[in-house]
Amino acid sequence: MNAALVNLLRSLVQKGKLKVIFATGEQVVFGDGTGKPATIRLVDAEAEKAIVRDPGLKFGEMYMDGRVVIEEGDIFDVLSIAKSNGLENAANAANTVTAVWHVLRQQLKSRLPVNRNRRNVAHHYDLDGKLFNLFLDEDWQYSCAYFHPPGISLEEAQRAKKRHIAAKLLLEPGQKVLEVGSGWGGMAMYLAESSGVEVTGITLSEEQLKVSRERAAKRGLSDRVRFELQDYRTMQGRQFDRIVSVGMFEHVGIGNYGIFFRKMKELLKPGGVMLLHSIGQMYKPWATNPWIEKYIFPGGYIPALSEVLPPVENVRLLVKDIEILPMHYAWTLRAWRERFVARREEVLRLYDERFFRMWEFYLAASETAFLYDKHFVFQLQLSPSLETVPVSRDYIEAKERELLEFEKTRQRLELIAV
Repeated sequence: MNAALVNLLRSLVQKGKLKVIFATGEQVVFGDGTGKPATIRLVDAEAEKAIVRDPGLKFGEMYMDGRVVIEEGDIFDVLSIAKSNGLENAANAANTVTAVWHVLRQQLKSRLPVNRNRRNVAHHYDLDGKLFNLFLDEDWQYSCAYFHPPGISLEEAQRAKKRHIAAKLLLEPGQKVLEVGSGWGGMAMYLAESSGVEVTGITLSEEQLKVSRERAAKRGLSDRVRFELQDYRTMQGRQFDRIVSVGMFEHVGIGNYGIFFRKMKELLKPGGVMLLHSIGQMYKPWATNPWIEKYIFPGGYIPALSEVLPPVENVRLLVKDIEILPMHYAWTLRAWRERFVARREEVLRLYDERFFRMWEFYLAASETAFLYDKHFVFQLQLSPSLETVPVSRDYIEAKERELLEFEKTRQRLELIAV
């Protein structure tokens, strides 16, 4: 039994009930016995040493590799016990040094003049489309849904998200809209069909580009909705009435916020409006969790608002509205995780057991980040103009009512063929 790991877990798990079966067969129960219990088994002594040395990276790796086995509960239950106690309680001299090294490495990498954007995007978004079909809604909205009112289905919440964003964009027929990070095309098609605008969607994912173009063509929108394989940083000679970006800013990287907002200001007409939808957190994190950065979102970073607003101000964009959505992504991730786990056998036919555990860990860890680490989603409404956006927020609800009526007559979305 690894004494250092026992000490780490005793410091961490003060409440809850976590039973650990060590490689020697010895068992120790940590916590005060309250709440939903969970049990893990550590398969070998080297796994125990690795977790002590670098828990932020190695616990997830050991789970992926089958060297941490869940005997009672599931990985969400285990992570919930750890997160609810506060991961800072697991810090000691050795793993603190390792954590600082991860921070320094990520900070340096984010500032190097090397464009890894396309490679980083392909790592996650160019996976087999059948995977995303297993757990997303019919429109493949791979970002936080808007559960308003609470308790609605994932499909209803994703429609509510598009409706809410469209209302904030103050769209008028004939306007030209740029979507930065256009995913599989669902938002662009919604804006075009609901508001009579022309949309240019840009992405760095070749798979997303292919699917988006096929979907737009199938709905007869190719003349009004165009998708390009394009890095926002190299766009030249064009301006748009509106810009929207949903779930892309997390991939920009802390070293590039000034570049991002300077380019958005350049691409936005003087009377334009931009809506930025992104994950945020309550304090400067300095680095992404090393496991998430390595296996799921290389180059990703979840900012504090205090890191986002200064570069907005530096380019003289006016902040017209800030809305915080505190729990909606936790509910979204819960729906995704439950759907993903329920279709385990289909995932295994696409990939393998290690991949399944990797994505199960990713979805569970992300959900606990919103439940216990105070992550949230923010929507920033920006404009160079003082007059473009109304002085009260009443227009948002009024426009949402109009859009809800449109949705009742909208041609049904078909499941994406994969």
